[in-house]
Amino acid sequence: MLRQLLRPNWLIDRTLAELPLQDLLDQGIRALVLDVDRTLLPRGTATILPESALRWLQAAREQLPIHLFSNNPSRQRIGAVARQLDLPFTTSAGKPRRGALRKVLNQFALPHHQVALIGDRLFTDVIAGNRLGLFTVLVKPIDPQGQPCRRDGLQRLELRMAHWLGSGLGSGMGSGRGR
Repeated sequence: MLRQLLRPNWLIDRTLAELPLQDLLDQGIRALVLDVDRTLLPRGTATILPESALRWLQAAREQLPIHLFSNNPSRQRIGAVARQLDLPFTTSAGKPRRGALRKVLNQFALPHHQVALIGDRLFTDVIAGNRLGLFTVLVKPIDPQGQPCRRDGLQRLELRMAHWLGSGLGSGMGSGRGR
């Protein structure tokens, strides 16, 4: 069971801004739940989206409903990001617990497999989405310039741990899809 929970549908060696939106649409995705810290914004106190992430979000918002979903307790930080594109948001989400995510999914009123949860953390974002049958995407965390983090020990550690637990994932990022 844990092995399946640790396996994203799509594991890419790119940031969210480099994720081909059409590929998500081709998978039948009709709504997005997006992690914020390190997926849309670099670690720290920044609240202004990098230009590449802003462009991707603007294009995605034209085609899909989006909800920002963060474990970060700061309504000020996450709210500032959400206001840039007038998006709904959840703070203190408690991922990988399911309660707050179920509330968001009820608002979408879609079959769970038509909703993608995209984030940079295997043990929070991917597990939370997989527990509810969402299409999960693990992306590279971003740096302050919106580029992939070069020194991200946390994601590498999570991938190594998942590999040791028998998830079938390699200890590095790849471009494979499917479970």
